[in-house]
Amino acid sequence: MTAVRDNTVDGLVRDSARRVPDRVAVRYRDRAWTYRELDAAVSTGAAVLRGRYGLAAGDRVATFAHNSDAYLIAFLACARAGLTHVPVNQNLTGEDLAHILGDCGSALVLADPDLAERVPAAHAVRPLRDAPGSFLAELAEPLPYEGEPGDPSAVVQLLYTSGTTALPKGAMMTHRALAHEYESAIDALDLTETDRPAHALPLYHSAQMHVFLLPYLAVGAHNTVLDAPAPDALLDLVEAGGADSLFAPPTVWIALAGHPRFAAAELGALRKAYYGASIMPVPVLERLRERLPGLGFYNCFGQSEIGPLATVLGPDEHEGRMDSCGRPVRHVEAEVVDEDGARVPDGTAGEVVYRSPQLCLGYWNDPRATEMAFRDGWFRSGDLAVRDAEGYFTVVDRVKDVINSGGVLVASRQVEDVLYTHPGVAEAAVIGLPDERWIEAVTAVVVPRGEVTEAELVAYARERLAHFKAPKRVVFVDVLPRNASGKILKRELRDRFAQR
Repeated sequence: MTAVRDNTVDGLVRDSARRVPDRVAVRYRDRAWTYRELDAAVSTGAAVLRGRYGLAAGDRVATFAHNSDAYLIAFLACARAGLTHVPVNQNLTGEDLAHILGDCGSALVLADPDLAERVPAAHAVRPLRDAPGSFLAELAEPLPYEGEPGDPSAVVQLLYTSGTTALPKGAMMTHRALAHEYESAIDALDLTETDRPAHALPLYHSAQMHVFLLPYLAVGAHNTVLDAPAPDALLDLVEAGGADSLFAPPTVWIALAGHPRFAAAELGALRKAYYGASIMPVPVLERLRERLPGLGFYNCFGQSEIGPLATVLGPDEHEGRMDSCGRPVRHVEAEVVDEDGARVPDGTAGEVVYRSPQLCLGYWNDPRATEMAFRDGWFRSGDLAVRDAEGYFTVVDRVKDVINSGGVLVASRQVEDVLYTHPGVAEAAVIGLPDERWIEAVTAVVVPRGEVTEAELVAYARERLAHFKAPKRVVFVDVLPRNASGKILKRELRDRFAQR
């Protein structure tokens, strides 16, 4: 068997098909694919893309669709056919959608029928599933794929960044980069072939696809793909013994913890709980661990440009460092540096930089952004963090989200963690808004739980924080804007409330 790091993305599935051909690889709704069937479908899909659809090596194929088995097969078929896959957020519309499809120069868009009408007319579209002549329907007739073996150095996917601060950029990921990341994930997250993971987050997002689904396929596990992370569906699956491993962002864990069934649900089958994609409030994590003391929690941290897994805090490492995101995974080097790129002492906040074979080649069609991100062989992450003497990293904030209040820098996460301990706060995001006196006024945007007032929360924060860190203002909202990975879109909040 070829080592994971030296393989192509589709080659990893082929290796598992040789090892455990009759084991179920993927289950979605009422369909199940063994590893042998999945590998055959990938070859048929590759033949369809290159033969019937007439695509050429290196063409970009965008997938604009919801979770399904067809989504996974389309990605793997692109990988086997020498094409570049472009996963697209199914929530995009208008200019945002047009930007990604135009920037990547897609030769084809595979779209679910209910989304196809959003695709600009300039782009060729074919149905992915649930329609006559769909890509999934084409797989019914097995076809051999006789193309050349894949090149591990080829770009297999353009991962468009979440765009929380600017227009999304396409990170160019090679087979080799992703294969290294898969090996890091298998190692750091203790992924085994006996696990039964549930995959409920959108498959277009790099965390669900590349930290969990593909690494789990590489080890030969039985995977269940769900349409969405609906609490009832997740609880049903776990209670029925269909899943013992789950990845979700803090928003989903918060929803599960607050669900009426959560307190009494039989969740003993759940053994591994993974969280990431955004910062988990420490009070929420403490409540989850208290309810599920036998569950192993893993904090996963990183970003699209590195595959995306960079650091992990394992179950045995949480005590005394609940707010840490752990230490770098196998194939990642990480440092904390100042604005000039010089390493700062342990315990000092600075920007995290990475050096790794997992990193993207750069940004598609954007040499300027590539030049700005890569300096002296290191990738500038944009995350502000502190490393301790044992090598554990704690993320303080995004560099662009640090608040300059009266000339003093305030980390929004510290204020948010305090607010989350108040019983009247369901969710909170802290931002800086323009202010004549303070430069930026620390402002809390809060989703309330029950009755709570602005004055009450300001006083509560002032009792627990230095006064300059406490919010000058509290704004109440029904919901916080987020992207599909669960990250709060603070840029939207700043734009929305700066005018008030």
